[in-house]
Amino acid sequence: MKRLLQICIIMSLIYFIIATSLMVSAAKQKPKQNAEYILILGARVYDDRLSLALKARMDKALTYLYRNTNTKVIVSGGQGHNETIAEGVAMERYLLEKGVSQERILVEDRATSTYENIKYTMDKFSVNKVVLVSNDFHMYRAKLIAKRLGMETESLAAPTPWKAKPKSYVREYIAILKTWLFDQ
Repeated sequence: MKRLLQICIIMSLIYFIIATSLMVSAAKQKPKQNAEYILILGARVYDDRLSLALKARMDKALTYLYRNTNTKVIVSGGQGHNETIAEGVAMERYLLEKGVSQERILVEDRATSTYENIKYTMDKFSVNKVVLVSNDFHMYRAKLIAKRLGMETESLAAPTPWKAKPKSYVREYIAILKTWLFDQ
């Protein structure tokens, strides 16, 4: 029994080392300038306010959008069971408040998962190449799902706010394992 426990601990450590290195590697990539589209993946909203993680994504995307004035932005996120508006709508409002013109913004407002963000975006806008915007912890899995769906991506990773790190990383380690084992 003790030997089995040791094996489980060693295997868990190996998994965390591999998953962490993949997460860090995906987050360090830098996108080319003047992409046709960037895709910002949704995250929790409180009433019509962005969560800290989503605000970090939006601010990272804004920096890119201000420098690349011909790039269009797709915001993707539906309305969760405890959200008063769709994440995509809240994201669109934030971009408009920050001076991004309506003509540059495309809204996908049904997705409730990373898989759906990418799938629904591809279906609705016939897009198969984007600069993908998410938080650093999430970039590896988002890119993996996009690749499996046939979308070519470059990374634009936003930092994860310290307050959100513990919950986000624990959840992501589980989600990566689930994606490896069960998702397309």
